[in-house]
Amino acid sequence: MTALQGLWPEVQDTCTSLGLILSIVLFMALARVVLQRQMHRPMAHTFVLEFLATFQLCCCTHELQVLSEQEPAHPTWPLTLIYFFSLVHGLTLVGTSSNPCGVMMQMMLGGMSPEIGAMRLMAQLIGALCSRYCMGALWNLGLTRYHVSDRSFVCRNPIQVDLPKAIVIEAICSFIFHSALLHFQEVRTKLRIHVLAALITFLVYAGGSLTGAIFNPALALSLHFKCFDEAFLQFFIVYWIAPSLGILSMILMFSFFLPWLYNNHTTNKKE
Repeated sequence: MTALQGLWPEVQDTCTSLGLILSIVLFMALARVVLQRQMHRPMAHTFVLEFLATFQLCCCTHELQVLSEQEPAHPTWPLTLIYFFSLVHGLTLVGTSSNPCGVMMQMMLGGMSPEIGAMRLMAQLIGALCSRYCMGALWNLGLTRYHVSDRSFVCRNPIQVDLPKAIVIEAICSFIFHSALLHFQEVRTKLRIHVLAALITFLVYAGGSLTGAIFNPALALSLHFKCFDEAFLQFFIVYWIAPSLGILSMILMFSFFLPWLYNNHTTNKKE
């Protein structure tokens, strides 16, 4: 009985954090429904949708970090949450990228105009910064023991390796994820969402203890804004330049190098 009483505060904190995340998801879903009924200008509609998607992703990830601290002895717990909420985001954020690298990929492949791309990037940056201050306000309410007012004002540096290794890790994660995103477009939606959620979980498991395996510049800015302020160049290179290099190398490989290799091989066989 005493053991159960000791566990109860932990369970209560966990349920409160999960309830907060689900409330954010539901509130953003309601906002999207209202948006579709009230806003008819395509550009404004696209901007607000991207803003809401990035805001939801960043807010939920902030709280997922809090949840991961509640069960440090059980590494499968945060991975389970990452998989589950990756599914939730995949189902609710259809038609948005919430990731500047995804916008860059579409622009480079010709699937998005520069004007739309710039607008989406602006929406993502604003959503990322707003989520940070929104979560700071919610943490000030002290809903759980882990919600402390100074969480958003402390730099929690996730980089545990030297700079070259950190760049390689974030670039590889970005390369792998966006390669899957590009080549699974024809797969059925329900299956694709599960595959991408499993891939995100694997990448976080493989690189999370080294750099956080974020491979999303907007999310990195929201999670580690204070670190950007204190060590801007290092964080800019690791969380902005490295994922962009991963995108660029992916496009060069699949759009230029592999087709060239195939055509060269076909020509040699004919000769």
